[in-house]
Amino acid sequence: MKNILLLTDFSKNSINAMRYALTFFEDELCNFFILHVEVSTSYIIDDLVIGGNQSIYDTLVKKSKHKLAKLVTKLESEFKNKNYNFEILVDHDVLPDAINQVVALKAIDLIVMGTNGVTGAKEVVFGSNTINVIRKVDCPTLVIPEDFKYKKPEAVLLPLDPLDSLGENTFTNVLKFTNRFCKKIHILRILPDPLIATKTSQDNRHIQSFIKNLDYEYYTVKNIPMDAVVSCYVQTHQIDLMTLLVQKKSLFERFFMGSTTTQISNKVSVPLLIHHC
Repeated sequence: MKNILLLTDFSKNSINAMRYALTFFEDELCNFFILHVEVSTSYIIDDLVIGGNQSIYDTLVKKSKHKLAKLVTKLESEFKNKNYNFEILVDHDVLPDAINQVVALKAIDLIVMGTNGVTGAKEVVFGSNTINVIRKVDCPTLVIPEDFKYKKPEAVLLPLDPLDSLGENTFTNVLKFTNRFCKKIHILRILPDPLIATKTSQDNRHIQSFIKNLDYEYYTVKNIPMDAVVSCYVQTHQIDLMTLLVQKKSLFERFFMGSTTTQISNKVSVPLLIHHC
């Protein structure tokens, strides 16, 4: 049975991500833990005044628990899946810290969350909450783009930079996921020219060793920025989901934080599955 953590702030985007997860795992036995994290800045004096003699905890948390319960009732009515079990959670903490606690206590296999795409003047591809979760929570995370409508994924794109290795356990986890839910994986290795021969040889050995009974395509691209390669490839191939092998301050930092709005506008046009190395 899978333990899946669904994050929600009650926004349309987060609920859309929850619906994606419930559709995606419809044939699996799943425990869904739905977490809402309150932050202190969201509490207003009126909430405490209205609470009267109630404890601060009741005043601040009861309303969110009630909203979560209503949301679960709505989802249960919509999906009617006997394979699903739901548990609601409310915390008052820094978001990554709250998530890390749940991941440890509930043995979470996957986190699912939404992102609102390019945000405001900062022109970043993800909102700050999404970036913090990916940076600070060591658990596979599936990020659903804003307004993305579910489509059964068949082809996965895996872009690689020079630091990524197909010989690590993380790659085998990507293959397990792809074999279970998809039909094909596209592997793009982006390299500076001097490394192409060496890396290509290593990749081919690992591909022959690990990829069994799965359709794949493998390409090397030299001296072109990652964001440009990925954007072009997603537009010219039928890609339903992208996955990244994220290392600290490597691919993720360069791919998502070092690009202009124009360059990154198409990067999260499909769901993104993060695996931490």
